[in-house]
Amino acid sequence: MTKTDAKTGTPLLFRNLRLLDPAFDETRGGYEILIEGEKIREVSDRPIESASAQVVDCGGRVVMPGLIDSHVHSMHSEVFTRKLEDIPLTLTAARGAKRLKDMLDRGFTTVRDAGGTDWGMKQAVEQGLIPGPRLFIAGRSIGPTGGHSDGRSRTNPGYPCLCCNGQAFLRLIVDGEDQVRKAVREQMRQGTDHIKIMVSGGVASPYDPLMSEQFSDAEISAAVEEAEAFGRYVAAHAYSASAITRAVNLGVRTIEHGNLVDEAAAKLMAENGAYLVANLVAYVAMKERAADYGMLPEMLEKNEMVIEGGYRSLEICKAAGVKVGYGSDLLGALAEDQSREFSIRSEIQPVIEVIRSATTIGAEIVRRPGQLGTIAPGAWADLIVVDGDPLVDITLLEGQGRHLAAIVKGGAFYKNRLGEAA
Repeated sequence: MTKTDAKTGTPLLFRNLRLLDPAFDETRGGYEILIEGEKIREVSDRPIESASAQVVDCGGRVVMPGLIDSHVHSMHSEVFTRKLEDIPLTLTAARGAKRLKDMLDRGFTTVRDAGGTDWGMKQAVEQGLIPGPRLFIAGRSIGPTGGHSDGRSRTNPGYPCLCCNGQAFLRLIVDGEDQVRKAVREQMRQGTDHIKIMVSGGVASPYDPLMSEQFSDAEISAAVEEAEAFGRYVAAHAYSASAITRAVNLGVRTIEHGNLVDEAAAKLMAENGAYLVANLVAYVAMKERAADYGMLPEMLEKNEMVIEGGYRSLEICKAAGVKVGYGSDLLGALAEDQSREFSIRSEIQPVIEVIRSATTIGAEIVRRPGQLGTIAPGAWADLIVVDGDPLVDITLLEGQGRHLAAIVKGGAFYKNRLGEAA
């Protein structure tokens, strides 16, 4: 594996490739790509002339944008999250660094963290201290007492401080409009890109009913108002149609999960330009082996309630015209299944639509359309080179990155074995 420093200033000219850009419905041959610095300078179906560029022979492989996962939890290194109470922040961060590296190894050059990852981890990646994708962070996820953010045991009255363990650091419990405003302001002061709130029950929380609705209208409105005033937006954990409807009516921009959405709620989402970030793989992986890592039976029972709805939610949202992003939402050791979402979704969606969910739609979700998720002039030079055509075999995007001959992030090779035979 060869790693190249983009700061050397030498342009890279990719040749002998087949281009899979989400703007197309198919893979196209005859293209060349010129990268200068951290961005793409030119994409052409004719030979590109550059006297100073280093020519990169792709050996006929497929080149496509780096992948975007719009719902990860970089710091959630336990499947049963209460175990994080025994994990100090030093170990929590070290595990998070490994999880971020693994995501980049799989070809995810951008991820949106949906709660738990702070500006320090983001800076560590940006400063090159640890390898990882571009990070868009929510900071601590925010929920009410007894809700999905509250994973305490029944005998725990509260953590003494947010720095005492991983569980306390990842989540924030607040009640009342004023507390919500302060919590949102504090997360934005800490450098978050979006705000994550809980508006319904969840699977991985032990005591809240799945169909419970969390936060009042005033509390949700306070979060949205403060986020928008700061130039940010709110992402809401929501399963039921009623919780989704409340959130969207009150200005929430992205619905996380949304497994139990109905036609009316989907229509409302489409009318308001709200996105769904689905993550079917999380429920499949939990069903298969979460019990092995200590997840409680009552949690797994709730998982059974939403797993089939996840498949239907994609069909309902497609019919309504809702854009659906790619998410994984995998806790602890289940994170190795991050890329498996591709093949799961391809059972009910055309492969190109699944790829768009992890490229162009993901770029819209993180508010970087035209800059991420595409291979076009002016975009960030994040791309992967695949040993074959994912439109023919979507599993080429799985396997922990073993089918990726090269990974480029910001114009620099993170991985490069292009000298080998295709």
